[in-house]
Amino acid sequence: MKIKMMNLKQSLSILAVVCATMSIAQPIEGTLNWYNQDGQGMFTEKAYKYLKKKESKTVIVGVIDSGVDIEHEDLKGKIWVNADEIAGNGIDDDGNGYIDDVHGWNFLGNEKGEHLNEARLEKTRILAELITKYDGVYVNDADLEGLGLYLQVKEEVEVGRAQFEQYMGMLDKLPENAQNYIKSQMDYNLNVDFDDRSLIGDDPDDFTDVNYGNADVEGPDALHGTHVSGIIGAVRGNELGGDGVAENVKIMVLRAVPNGDEFDKDIALAVRYCVDNGAEVINMSFGKAYSPHQKEVYEAFKYADENGVLLIHAAGNDAKDIDIEPNYPTSMYSFQESPLDHFVTIGASTKNKGPEMVASFSNFGAKGVDVFAPGFEIYNTVPQSEYMNLQGTSMAAPMVAGAAAMLKSYFPALSMKEIKEVMYNTSTKYPKVEGFADKSVTGGVVNLLKAAKACKKLAKKK
Repeated sequence: MKIKMMNLKQSLSILAVVCATMSIAQPIEGTLNWYNQDGQGMFTEKAYKYLKKKESKTVIVGVIDSGVDIEHEDLKGKIWVNADEIAGNGIDDDGNGYIDDVHGWNFLGNEKGEHLNEARLEKTRILAELITKYDGVYVNDADLEGLGLYLQVKEEVEVGRAQFEQYMGMLDKLPENAQNYIKSQMDYNLNVDFDDRSLIGDDPDDFTDVNYGNADVEGPDALHGTHVSGIIGAVRGNELGGDGVAENVKIMVLRAVPNGDEFDKDIALAVRYCVDNGAEVINMSFGKAYSPHQKEVYEAFKYADENGVLLIHAAGNDAKDIDIEPNYPTSMYSFQESPLDHFVTIGASTKNKGPEMVASFSNFGAKGVDVFAPGFEIYNTVPQSEYMNLQGTSMAAPMVAGAAAMLKSYFPALSMKEIKEVMYNTSTKYPKVEGFADKSVTGGVVNLLKAAKACKKLAKKK
């Protein structure tokens, strides 16, 4: 097939959006913690002033991500501890099926302590599975759907490899992060022959095969998960990097997101772990274009929903309408009969006013995205007690996870469904920003001050 090649400027621009990262330099004066301030932020600081005479209780937030540096200086006292488990004794003390899970679980490891870090995209896995069945083979009418999927992912993988192939001979002229991204795409993400599961030793298609993983929740690349965790609960007011949104919170760590697409099985099991071990909010800053085990993932979400646990998912960074092009996991699968009460999808907003208020990379959807939250130039924790500016809907989702946890901590009598609805109803609207109201269900950005006031009124009625 003939592929239209992009020029270098266009491609690097796309790479910048996909990577969704900012410079690691110190933030410009006045931008630190902008997401907790007034204006385009979530009015977090004013919410705390409003609630200053009220006591709070600890809320556990499950973070399903790439791993977390649990020893980060700005996360001290913020990491969940499984009090019923004795660290390092090789025994499942609490009988929950996981040995030595003191701070959570690593679904991307094995008993030897090894880690899976690089992984294929789901479309690459699907292509690898279907290629022997459909490549050059006659297909009868009954199997046209399978053939259609094969041809679709084959084209997407080939186009993707062709786009990155053009840079392989000039890598040394590109920025280091661009070099790493291109090599990762070619060697792992878009490489049909790369085996991205043998290290773990399980069957990723068998959801009853659950005896895998290890207790090392940091893993080899915890940048993304550490940043997400800092947004939710970094120590407030200590002048170390950015402040977390929620003050009285504990982070339960589930390592299940590799450098590539997550496996449906790991996500489903991670969600169930969070629910079974006391999390009231689960942050899910990940997503992909294909999901081969949608029903199993949905059943895990339904389990969380039935137990009143709030699932918060990043909308994705493809600048697309997910009402038309789904991003998985989703709030509404094709086989789903009714919406879940505890599933929220978050788009990313910026500190800019006017038409630039919706981040240029953020997915949107009048039905598929529920509300927006700050996800642009967010300065917070990364491994080795360092800090970095990152951007993406991956940063916007933990803003809302932190907001939900903060409200639950001060108003424990309210259900997570009630808190979700309060956040929807009190979100800040921007009627002068053309088109913003049509980008999400609520047409707004989370406002913690208004939400705190509404929760107080609602709690009085109970």
